[in-house]
Amino acid sequence: QVQLEESGGGLVQPGGSLMLSCAASGRPVSRYATAWFRQAPGKEREFVSAVTWSGLRKFYADSVKGRFTISRDDAKNTVYLQMNSLKPADTAVYFCEDGRETPDFYVYYRQEGTYDNWGQGTQVTVSS
Repeated sequence: QVQLEESGGGLVQPGGSLMLSCAASGRPVSRYATAWFRQAPGKEREFVSAVTWSGLRKFYADSVKGRFTISRDDAKNTVYLQMNSLKPADTAVYFCEDGRETPDFYVYYRQEGTYDNWGQGTQVTVSS
């Protein structure tokens, strides 16, 4: 059974940093594409970042580019999201999702339907 478990969320002041973790069990992260999505109150879930199964290609939403970094530790079977220069607009529940990297992944990686497993999410609140 595949399980994804997010952790690392919390309350941080604007300009601060957090590192989110997505620990996978049931299958290796090195064989699947993994993404982070987020959902703010009253809004739809939106794409944040993704990494391909090879780990060689990484993608970011324009709103987080230059501030967030996705990475992976295959030995720990964990994907990370380092978030710097946080803004109140980053407040949301953050979810990690994974799925097979099909040939059209590079077209649809921003869409939730591309992925078939996700965790329960971790709350990130950016406020002074």
